[in-house]
Formats: sequence, C-alpha cells, structure tokens
Amino acid sequence: MENSDFCSMPVWYPALAEWTFPTSFIRLRDEAVTYLASSDEEREKADRSFIPEIISELGKVMSRMSGAQVVSVDTCSPTDTERFESKRGAVHSPESAWRFLTLSEKVRQAAADGKVKHICVRPYRNMTLAREFRLFVFDGKLAAMSQYNLIRHYYRLDGVKDAYLALAEKFVESIAWKIPAGRVVIDIYITGSNKIMVVDLNPWGEPTSPLLLRKWERDWSVPAGIVLMEIPCKISGNVNVSF
Repeated sequence: MENSDFCSMPVWYPALAEWTFPTSFIRLRDEAVTYLASSDEEREKADRSFIPEIISELGKVMSRMSGAQVVSVDTCSPTDTERFESKRGAVHSPESAWRFLTLSEKVRQAAADGKVKHICVRPYRNMTLAREFRLFVFDGKLAAMSQYNLIRHYYRLDGVKDAYLALAEKFVESIAWKIPAGRVVIDIYITGSNKIMVVDLNPWGEPTSPLLLRKWERDWSVPAGIVLMEIPCKISGNVNVSF
C-alpha cells in the first residue's frame, strides 16, 4: 500500500480507531463525486436528483450523534470554507454539511483527482488550540513534533512539553507497525486527560506543511524533539526605526 493511500480516512480509520473519534462513512455514487469535482457552471447544468438521497443518508448518520458534527471526504476537510473559519467546521444539519463540502475548493480538487469516495462524519470537538500538534513519523519513529496552530507562543506548554513529547513517542511506538513505508504525518489532539486523539493523516513531504520544522530537506533520522513557537522578544528603551 502506498503512503498516500493509507492517508485516506476510510483506510486508516480501522487501524487507528481506538486513537480517534468515532466516525461514520457514507459511500458516494459516481454522480455525486463528479458533481463535487465540477465547476460552478457545470453544476448548474448537472442532474441533481441524487442530492436528496445524500441528504437523507447524512441525516440518518448525524441523528445518531449528539450535538454538532464535522464532515469531510476521504483525504481532506473543507478547511478553506467560511464554516471552518468561523465555527471550526461544526455543522448541525445534513443540508449544511453537504453545502460546505460543495463550497470547498480542496474538496473539489480531491474529487477531480479521484481521491473522493466517501463523506466522513464525526462528532465535533471544541479543541483547545494549544493541544493540537503535528507528528512527523520517519521510518517508524517519531522524528519531530510541531505545534500545529502557529498563532503565538503558548506559555502553558512550557511546563508540559516534555510530558507531551514522551506521550507522543509512546503513541508512535505502539502504532508504527501499522504505517506503510513507516513515514507519515499525523495531526493529533491531546485531551485534558492526556489521551492522544488522531485528527488526520497526511502524506510525507510536499504539499504537506512541515510547520515549525520549516523544510523537508533535513536529516530526519536525527530527532528534533518538540518544536514550539518561540517566546516573543520585548524591546525596551528608546528605539529608533528608519526606512
């Protein structure tokens, strides 16, 4: 199995189910995939008779979960939509779930590339930004761990960073044998009870962002530990700035 194939949620979910949120999958008809891959102009002319069926199936799945949910497709989430900007992807109705999938250029491109077969539905979790990390697994070992949200330095991480790194290393040791080729990028969330939850898997290398590791051209066999945003520098006294 190729690394990129393993990063499809319906593929990795059975292997990592105990480490992630309960997820349901809705198989899409070919017509639905074609619709997602189409331009706005093509959609205007397309047959939409399959959409009520999708809304119905989404409704049945979402009714089995309490509260808001997050929807995605096999290899990506609609993070480029307004819904993710304002509500971090939380949706409350099947109509809204389908709408935001159709508005996403990321989803459109994934469908055009033949990487979409399912809609994936999981419960929405209001995650603390400071507890989200990206793990870089190289040849079955944790090569590096990066802060995920590059907004600012989180002082709360200073006292727990070593414990978080040890937790991540133990996690990777337990699941490394399940990863084809031994190389993958894993986005995780660490709960308040120090349990790792897998949020997403990404292929090794570009276009996946190396975040605070800055670049992919490096010796990944040398562990980089946990990398966090630096503490901001304070400048005091008389400061003259010229242009």
